[in-house]
Amino acid sequence: EKINILYVDDEPTNLKAFKAAFRRVFNIHTATSADEGYEILKKYPVEIIIADQRMPGKTGVDFFESILDTYPYPIRILLTAYSDINAVIDAINKGQVYRYVTKPWNDLDLKLTIENAYQLYLLK
Repeated sequence: EKINILYVDDEPTNLKAFKAAFRRVFNIHTATSADEGYEILKKYPVEIIIADQRMPGKTGVDFFESILDTYPYPIRILLTAYSDINAVIDAINKGQVYRYVTKPWNDLDLKLTIENAYQLYLLK
């Protein structure tokens, strides 16, 4: 049984790179905006949600915060190229983020982070 992942990022090249690296291991849904992310969450079961912090309209933290009530169980991972400490603090406090991963990610590290996040999901 593959882990179901939603990855939200406004940069299509990041979405393609993620899919290329992990499509054989995980069941991946991608979205280029928070609104697209909501639509996917309505249609498909998802255990792990990865979101980029810096997106137009809604940040990754804002997206996580906005789905907490409706989708409390998926484990959240914030992805960002910026070492913005305030975003990290917000992510942990407001968005209930499990991990913070910097771009560009290391495939092995990210795979392990996702697998560990899934173990936490199963415990919930």
